[in-house]
Amino acid sequence: MSIDHGTSTPSPKSRIHGSLLGGALGDALGYAVEFDSIEEIRRRFGAHGLTGFEDLSGPCHFSDDTQLTLYTVDGLVEALEWANSGVGADVNACVWLAYLRWLGTQGADAGPSAPAPQPRWIDGNDVLRQRRHPEQDCISGLATGEMGTSVRPVNPDSKGAGTVMRSAPFGLIPHISPEAAYKLSSDAASLTHGHPAARQSSGVFSLLIHRLVAGEDLREAAAVIAHAATMPHVAPELPERLEAALRLADKAVVPPEELVQALGDGWFAEEAFALALYAVLATLPADGAPVLPEQHFRDAVAVAVNHSGGSDTAGSLAGNILGGWYGEGCLPAPWLAALEGAEVIRGMADQLVGVTTGEG
Repeated sequence: MSIDHGTSTPSPKSRIHGSLLGGALGDALGYAVEFDSIEEIRRRFGAHGLTGFEDLSGPCHFSDDTQLTLYTVDGLVEALEWANSGVGADVNACVWLAYLRWLGTQGADAGPSAPAPQPRWIDGNDVLRQRRHPEQDCISGLATGEMGTSVRPVNPDSKGAGTVMRSAPFGLIPHISPEAAYKLSSDAASLTHGHPAARQSSGVFSLLIHRLVAGEDLREAAAVIAHAATMPHVAPELPERLEAALRLADKAVVPPEELVQALGDGWFAEEAFALALYAVLATLPADGAPVLPEQHFRDAVAVAVNHSGGSDTAGSLAGNILGGWYGEGCLPAPWLAALEGAEVIRGMADQLVGVTTGEG
């Protein structure tokens, strides 16, 4: 597989920016049709559906997926700031405090039993204070005022995509083991969702991002499902959905109706992950054909969002994957120009770059 990156191998900074900005682009494109059936999408945009920001008029808003992803970054940055100063910090507690601050932006309260976190730079950005149809389990889990753990998660039966949608940042931390990336991500999922499929989907998704950022080939990294299938006490729906995604991708691009029938509509964590994984693999050219990163990004995100289901999360995850693999060079410049809050996303990406690589 020959990839025209346009430059040398992407730097860690480019991959971090690419994954966070790419996720926001996919999220924003999908958010425009999140609650539309495929029939309504075709009515609005034609037989090929929504193919890019060029089809939209007005501001291109991202959803709670990107908001929570950036608050995940902020929690990790705070923990790493403490570590870099020689002070140990509980990573999951830092992420929880960040999520509590996000909860406040949504007009909800964690009650008197929860700590009152000190504000940070991220909290001063109005674009992150908008209510964009947040998943109810994220709100209710945080509103308990209790810090969920893998042993005692809040919302023990919740398996919504509100976990996996915010999990890319755990895979963007260099110089940690794959096992650490998985554990940090699945532990953070327990803050709001307790179902094993939700927690394991988050961990495996972060593991996929971790492998791509380390330079592994996309098809090879997709073998991450082998990890999902061998975990102790694995939720069976996770490997089933991911294996189905790989099989379906061998058929290239299928109609949206067949896609949802095979993989689900994306409202559950393992379904959203499977839809995104399918989208990025099905739109890869056949072996031997050159891969043009920007075209691949456009094609994959379009597949990820055009269906009757959770279009924003599937689009966001596909953008996280491809931006992390190719770096920010794959992101369409006109889309970036139309995206709301791009400077805030870059600001948070720079903070993560700073505490992990020392680059400004």
